[in-house]
Amino acid sequence: MSEASDNFLAEFSSLRRGRFRYFPVAPGRMEFAMEVRKALLKERPAVVALELPAFFGIRLYEAAARFPQISALVYPDRLGEPDENASAIYCILEPCDAFVEAYRTAHEIGAEVILIDPAVGERPHLPDDYPDTFAIQKIGLDHYIESYRLFPQQRNDEVNDFAAGLAWKLQGADPLQNVFVVVSLNMLDPLLDAMESPQDPPRHRVAIDFVELVNVHPDSMGEVLTEYAALQQRYEYWRKQMSDVRLVDRPAAQYDTLRSAEVDYEKSTGDKLMPYQRRLLAKFTRNLAHVSGYLMATLYELTVAARSLVDDNYAWEVWQAGSRYDFQEETKLPETLRLSGDEVFFRTRKLKLRRRLPRPKQRLKPRTLKDRKQEGKPGEWARELNGDSICSYPPEDIVIEDFGRFLKKKARSILTEERTRTEPFNSSLLDGIDMRETLRNWHLGTIYVKRLEKAAGDVSSVVVIFDSDTDDRYRYLTTWLGEHQNESDMAFYSTEPFAHMVGPGIGRAEYGGFLMTLPSRRLWDVWNDVDYDFAETKAERLLMAALDYATQRYVVYVAAKPPRSIFRSIATQLRRQILYIPIGQLSPARLKKLRVVHVLDGYERRDAAKDYIW
Repeated sequence: MSEASDNFLAEFSSLRRGRFRYFPVAPGRMEFAMEVRKALLKERPAVVALELPAFFGIRLYEAAARFPQISALVYPDRLGEPDENASAIYCILEPCDAFVEAYRTAHEIGAEVILIDPAVGERPHLPDDYPDTFAIQKIGLDHYIESYRLFPQQRNDEVNDFAAGLAWKLQGADPLQNVFVVVSLNMLDPLLDAMESPQDPPRHRVAIDFVELVNVHPDSMGEVLTEYAALQQRYEYWRKQMSDVRLVDRPAAQYDTLRSAEVDYEKSTGDKLMPYQRRLLAKFTRNLAHVSGYLMATLYELTVAARSLVDDNYAWEVWQAGSRYDFQEETKLPETLRLSGDEVFFRTRKLKLRRRLPRPKQRLKPRTLKDRKQEGKPGEWARELNGDSICSYPPEDIVIEDFGRFLKKKARSILTEERTRTEPFNSSLLDGIDMRETLRNWHLGTIYVKRLEKAAGDVSSVVVIFDSDTDDRYRYLTTWLGEHQNESDMAFYSTEPFAHMVGPGIGRAEYGGFLMTLPSRRLWDVWNDVDYDFAETKAERLLMAALDYATQRYVVYVAAKPPRSIFRSIATQLRRQILYIPIGQLSPARLKKLRVVHVLDGYERRDAAKDYIW
């Protein structure tokens, strides 16, 4: 590269022009707020110029004094005296906004603050689609700014006039002092050009004298903030000492938000998130962010992913956790206002959540609908247990057998797909036209056909692991045999059923995992079989039993993680093959229903069970 090119790039990237030090920012983004605070504390300039309207004046000072409570400035969108019919403009003053941070830090270091927006006309509506500012943590601030300036936005007379107004205010600053100028990144180059020549005062305009300071209601935090409230709260903690970088690390903040929501979700519904759901949440939110043009997901994307992959209840908890800002309180002075996103922003994305939680309030119901039976006295149903035998509830047996057949069918389809071959059409259509491959090679004018090779063998054992039980929650271990030739033998581990009685001698539990195998009437006590003591977990014991009792070649294993590689070797020695199906590929709603199991204390309980099981 030539010396002239080096000089040009140095001049282009330099943001210090004489006594003016320019610091471009993306409004409302946390990374720029961090950088502007660090720069001001390091340089400690005498004058700080902000691209904010001059009429904010004393109200901006009052709002800064209220932090960490978040305020809003309200002013009419018409000139002159206040008009009750005129619509209002709300300017939310957020901790993570670089202009607000510059104002607060300037007062901390004793610098003079000047507001350089002369408010002569409406600010140009420039697109604020900046690249995701999370990139600053990876490539640095200077590289981010230089990359943005390489592709400048188109200018018009409105932009040039506004830049001239900013330049006029700057040129009137104290000529003996260095000035630290905080300006929007999309206005940087127009302002630099305007500063090259003296500017005339802007045309006269009637000033806006009516500016009111209001307190934002705590329940409005999720809708009216640019950065989500939980992140802004973490930023407030960081700016006090600027030591714990993890507080302002976006991935760490999102992880803590999701974990907090998960705890609240478990308390309110009793359900738990599975490991596979957490992994899918990470992938789904990443993809949603990329579709929106970001590197990291916003609170909206997190909520959409939570609703799509778990349910509306969890999505609600995610939204609540992300919208939580503990510093905010309702006040009488200044007045507290509930604001919506539509009142603050031009365009908002909306999401409807329908929570499904138990209500104490009685609902209207059909006259023929019976009430759920309750115990007359606490412990009455438990006292009817005799412990002579246990059995299952037949309607649940039908459902679980249908699910086992579904998994076997799915496994066979996977085997068939693995053995499918595609080849150009010659003389026979074989097993049909492969439309995907044909369209992919349409430019070649060749038709492709499929050759299906059926797998030898069938599936006889199925293992489903909902939870690997690392915290030993599922302590009820049992094995029971099928009652006829079409019902599988079954071994499972679950929560203690008789700790949750739903009827006389009827316990309700939750599966941690189960094994199903055919033909029936063959399964011995899996949990006390010494041949399986090699297993490290309950899930591995079930898998070893499935391989041992399998009469066909294939064993289906459904879990969040595949089994250890040693089980592949064991299966090979037994002339068996494990077909692993990630549990995340199955319907969460269906799995949630299947996890419930009722254990009856004897066959005589079956006749009355329908009145107690729901």
